[in-house]
Amino acid sequence: MTYCLAIKVREGLVFASDSRTNAGADQLSTFSKMFSFGTEGQRVFTILTAGNLATTQSVITRLQRDMKKGLEPNLNTLETVEEAAHYLGMLNREEQAKHSASNADTSASFILGGQIAGSPPVVCLVYPEGNFITATDETPYLQIGEVKYGKPILDRIIRKDTPLSEAALCALVSMDSTTRSNATVGPPIEVLIYATDQLCTDRHFTFAAEDPYLSDLKLAWDAKLKEAFTELRRYNWQPGESPGDRGGIAKNTPPTSNG
Repeated sequence: MTYCLAIKVREGLVFASDSRTNAGADQLSTFSKMFSFGTEGQRVFTILTAGNLATTQSVITRLQRDMKKGLEPNLNTLETVEEAAHYLGMLNREEQAKHSASNADTSASFILGGQIAGSPPVVCLVYPEGNFITATDETPYLQIGEVKYGKPILDRIIRKDTPLSEAALCALVSMDSTTRSNATVGPPIEVLIYATDQLCTDRHFTFAAEDPYLSDLKLAWDAKLKEAFTELRRYNWQPGESPGDRGGIAKNTPPTSNG
């Protein structure tokens, strides 16, 4: 399985992805799911991948080939990030169609984000069907893969005015929550931070499983969660007693009959 996410705030974009593609009793495989494209100073794109590995690798290879050969369209010629998302969706459909006769699930999803000079940064989620949605001020993050475990922290923390550094930290915590609850998601964890109008992708970080900062973050997050839980107001669970300031209203337990 996979977990990838992208966050769009006023200061820029944050991308994060795990690298585990197969988890089992006797086999673990790792492949990078984060790819960067573009021309520094003019346009930059970052793509995150989830789903069938053969499909995602084929799509990324075609993106690279089209740029190298100057075929139309390619990521260097499209005028908007949304056009790039449409192009990516088209390639995704074509690669899936090559194996449509098989019973294998060849579906794949992508997150594409970036900026073209003169336009604001954009993040899009491209579905297996080829259509896409974009992140907004009201929904400032997008996820693919195993999304449910890392979503609560994003819902509570991420806003359009969240500082870029805080958004990156939140992405790491979201990733840690997912790796903690799902063994099919795991390190190395990749994080890319892009500041608006920077037009380069030089802040790309990789955290191995034994990375000291990642280990400290896991321990600190666990400790803070337990500390917050112990400080929660307790509820009076005893039947028939007035809870007063200790909690809500407890219902009386019906009397039992002895005869």
